[in-house]
Amino acid sequence: MKWLLPIKRCSGGCGGRGLGIAAILYITVDYLREISPPLHSRVQPILWSLLALAVVVRIPFYRHWSAEFRSAVPFVASVFFLLFTLLFEALSVRFVTAVLGLDWHRNTPPLPDTGQWLLLALNEKLPLLVVDTLRAHIIGLHHFLMLFIMLGFSVLFDSIKSPGLGLGARYIFTMAIGRFLRAISFVPTILPSARPWCASARFGVPGYPHRWAQKYYVPYASDADAISELIRKDFAYAEVGEYLSDYHPDWGMMNFLIDILRPTPSEGSSWYHLLKKAGGGCNDLIYSGHMLVAVLTAMAWTVLFLFQKCPICNLNLPLVVISSDPESSIGNIIQEAYGGFSSGFIWLLVMHSAQREVRERHHYTVDCVAAIYVGVLLWKMTGLIWSARDLGRDKRLSKLEKVQSKLTQAAKDSDIEKVRELLKEVAPDNSEVPYGQKSKFNWLFPCTIIFSTLTMVLVAFILTSDG
Repeated sequence: MKWLLPIKRCSGGCGGRGLGIAAILYITVDYLREISPPLHSRVQPILWSLLALAVVVRIPFYRHWSAEFRSAVPFVASVFFLLFTLLFEALSVRFVTAVLGLDWHRNTPPLPDTGQWLLLALNEKLPLLVVDTLRAHIIGLHHFLMLFIMLGFSVLFDSIKSPGLGLGARYIFTMAIGRFLRAISFVPTILPSARPWCASARFGVPGYPHRWAQKYYVPYASDADAISELIRKDFAYAEVGEYLSDYHPDWGMMNFLIDILRPTPSEGSSWYHLLKKAGGGCNDLIYSGHMLVAVLTAMAWTVLFLFQKCPICNLNLPLVVISSDPESSIGNIIQEAYGGFSSGFIWLLVMHSAQREVRERHHYTVDCVAAIYVGVLLWKMTGLIWSARDLGRDKRLSKLEKVQSKLTQAAKDSDIEKVRELLKEVAPDNSEVPYGQKSKFNWLFPCTIIFSTLTMVLVAFILTSDG
């Protein structure tokens, strides 16, 4: 005999389908900016007001502020880790653009990309309506960030398992690892941009290569005999002559960045100002950072760890499979679940965004493909890390293994009281009460969380306004 507690779909079931509807409504309303800007300017504030009001109304009834408090430190640590990796990435973006000079970027043709050829061929075969839909600017980077923020706040409506800050910490931590891996991927081998004019339009770096490139790259860039001789000698043998010198401002303790950033007098005297201008860069930065954000958002919507309501004992328990075979092991205690109909919608938006990145030549096809599988694998990997941090869950699993045989026998004997008694030993504590009933001073933490999160949302939108 097998007893299976049916899977409950969190995103589409625990909190109703309101989260998915809100996500689709948000994307639809925001797309009005392309169709009817006046209507968009009137409708969007109404939507934001309704969403904010819904969040505020739910705060007094949320039961898990203590869990949020425990997740606050990992969340803040993840934010600082992300800021560090973004700084490293900005330095790397400026370096790969500056080290070869603007002349190289202007004169080096893009790489052949069969994905671009395919999209151009489909433009000739598909109906015009389909092609226009593929070309449409339906979703951008800030939309995916907002979709995740909506997912995080949906913890107030029981759409996802608490704590919401724990999910946020995992998302930010995973993104930080992804941005770091991206930076160390595009720095070692510099690839030409799919948009040769980009660097000249966005950067003011010198037109000639840095002295490192003058010595180690330029003499061997196009001469096959020189490359062959370099391989044979394994030594930079070419005579370069006098190096072209760069502008050297006085940055004090940050002077070591001059060789990396290659400033010019026209760009000002602040190294920080140069980093802010880095933006998304103009080289081919394998893999796509936009697609990484999109995939992580889709993974957060799709893959959730569940606790299931036991129909016998009325307790919240992990999904359990109990077999009558005493030699069999306990099944998957924590299952991963499909996040509901909205998850399919999110993945369609991811695919649409990927083809637009290639179609508009922001990235080569390989960058988008790599970002998709890297994002999926990173989310899975950090899921293992976050699972390991839940010591209480490990203890419950250990207890469940000890009572498995007794639980099986009680289920076979239809001894409901015995089943309830055994399951109470491994059930998580869900006895938290609404936060407002504990102390009026405890409102400080939730208010701080809501204010800080909304501030971070505003800052994120400002910093991603240029893509």
